[in-house]
Amino acid sequence: MAPRKIIIDTDPGQDDAVAILLALASPELDVLGITAVAGNVPLPLTQKNARIVCELAGRPETRVFAGCDAPLKRKLVTAEHVHGKTGLDGPKMDDPVMPLQDQHAVDFLIETLRAEPEKTVTLCPLGPLTNIATAFLKAPDIIPRVQEIVLMGGAYFEVGNITPAAEFNIYVDPEAAEIVFKSGVPLVVMPLDVTHKALTTRPRIEAFRALGTKPGTMVAEWTDFFERFDMEKYGSQGAPLHDPCVIAYLLDPYLFSGREINVEIETTSELTLGMTVADWWRVTKRPANCLFIGDIQADGFFRLLTDRIGRL
Repeated sequence: MAPRKIIIDTDPGQDDAVAILLALASPELDVLGITAVAGNVPLPLTQKNARIVCELAGRPETRVFAGCDAPLKRKLVTAEHVHGKTGLDGPKMDDPVMPLQDQHAVDFLIETLRAEPEKTVTLCPLGPLTNIATAFLKAPDIIPRVQEIVLMGGAYFEVGNITPAAEFNIYVDPEAAEIVFKSGVPLVVMPLDVTHKALTTRPRIEAFRALGTKPGTMVAEWTDFFERFDMEKYGSQGAPLHDPCVIAYLLDPYLFSGREINVEIETTSELTLGMTVADWWRVTKRPANCLFIGDIQADGFFRLLTDRIGRL
């Protein structure tokens, strides 16, 4: 069976970095390119971090494109308080040698979706949805060509992590999220409701370190870094590995369960801006527009992650 073609849209971020490593370590996936967006840190750092991770994976031939440096209509909000000033704080990282592609990420998305056979490319957004929405606005003909979008973003029962009501990725660019959620593209959503169940523990982190490889050691040190913030914030026994859930779903969807429901994005309220209003109990008559994931087999997820990182 041919590998599944994907484009990773990302704002690395330690957990984004782990997701990229997981994808590049998995022969079932053909990473056509990585598109960087401003989010956890500004664009000059996210595009640099994406290239650092590709080199760490031993995949410097992977094409990385810089995209939008600000949300559609708002001032950029970043998350250095979580990820550190570089986005990949923790272990010391060398600057990348591999080049950044000259083409803008949005143009790459449009060109690729037009060139590849219809419904053969899956988009995997791990950050704010600015690049994807901009591509949809600029070239609406590509929308029906997308096979599926599997994204990390939103929350419902776990509410917000950047405001009381909103998850970071959606909050940064709610207008972009609204465009994507209303696009009609088959959509799988990994909200905080599921990612907060994908918690690192000391044995899980030490399993990465015990691989004895540079990628394994880096993953352990990255999780050591941001675990401290999340454990203090949530009072949990570990930190959630949000973004690798997207890639793990592509590799083994049976690790996850959820519901086909309607999700709307709040774009006007000062109080709940960026909230993903999920009709989990189906109390409205709004048609379902996504598979909203609610649960994960965490042990299986970490076994998969450790196995694949160990192959790098």
